Amino acid sequence: MFGEFKEAMTKKFEMTDIELMTYYLSIEVNRREDGIFISQEGYAKEILKKFKMNNSKSINTPVINGVKLSKHDEGEKIDPTFFKSLVGSLRYLTCTRPDILYGVRLVSHYMEAPTTTHLKIAKRILRYIKGTTYFGLLYSTSNYFKLEGYSANDWGGDMNDRKSTT
Repeated sequence: MFGEFKEAMTKKFEMTDIELMTYYLSIEVNRREDGIFISQEGYAKEILKKFKMNNSKSINTPVINGVKLSKHDEGEKIDPTFFKSLVGSLRYLTCTRPDILYGVRLVSHYMEAPTTTHLKIAKRILRYIKGTTYFGLLYSTSNYFKLEGYSANDWGGDMNDRKSTT
């Protein structure tokens, strides 16, 4: 049935059959015996190069535990356009990198008026990425499925408006 559909479509539209997908919108797809592994290794390396962090020393965690940021940080103001570009690039990388989600969410709050303190946290995430460019998501083949969820609250931990984050 799939073959017939493909044949009908190629008669109606100009198409090229590229077989199995291996790369799409900077997401690399690798089929393995244990499942499908998706990553953005090439994109991560591009980000590091773009923001001149490709020669930086890598670190083990994207964010220091318990870090609190504020709109009123006393650091020097930086170019918001540069910071937005950096955070936007990190946001796209979260498609295959849930390990950086917390840190990216944290710096995303300060895109309008970023300071050197906010930039320091964003650069720390880049240094973490430097050592983990090969990370990604594995969708394994299994007959056993179990969905687990975790939650944490900070009960008024936002330094700016004292809202809780879950």
